[in-house]
Amino acid sequence: MPPSPRAALCPVTQEPVPDLDPDPDPDPEQAPRPAPYPRRRSGGRLALSLTLPGDPRSAAVARGVVTTALRAYGLASYTWPAALLASELVALNATLTPQRDLYLSLRHRDDALRLLVWDQHPDHACPGAAALCAQRRRRGLWLLAAVVDDWGGDWGVCDALPPQRGYKSWVVLPR
Repeated sequence: MPPSPRAALCPVTQEPVPDLDPDPDPDPEQAPRPAPYPRRRSGGRLALSLTLPGDPRSAAVARGVVTTALRAYGLASYTWPAALLASELVALNATLTPQRDLYLSLRHRDDALRLLVWDQHPDHACPGAAALCAQRRRRGLWLLAAVVDDWGGDWGVCDALPPQRGYKSWVVLPR
């Protein structure tokens, strides 16, 4: 990734380039100036991952991070639904699995936004308890289901693959 002027704090990256022009008195008005900020590309390849505490207050953090990331990558059209969906997923998973970290992943590829939340929910010894837990998890995401359906997307909940434990809740929103 090329360094941006905002992040180029290292003096090594700011070394002068050798002057190849023999003109000793260049006109300062005609000298090219670097752009103050890198140009934004609409719909860039967004890839964001973070770990949040298993606390319902983490939903507000997830909402803020998702909103900021989407605006920074020129994907503002996704802001409202993605922020809502992230906060719904984080709040529910933090409620079902308190005091355990949650993993939030946000990706934009192939003209679709993908959001995933993984929690560390322990396995249930009784099959009836596992079925009841899964039913409560899906019922708790009724607002998420309505928003995803309205946007023509897809969502689901599945077991995490070994060696991880817990559940992964995911959403895909098309452009």
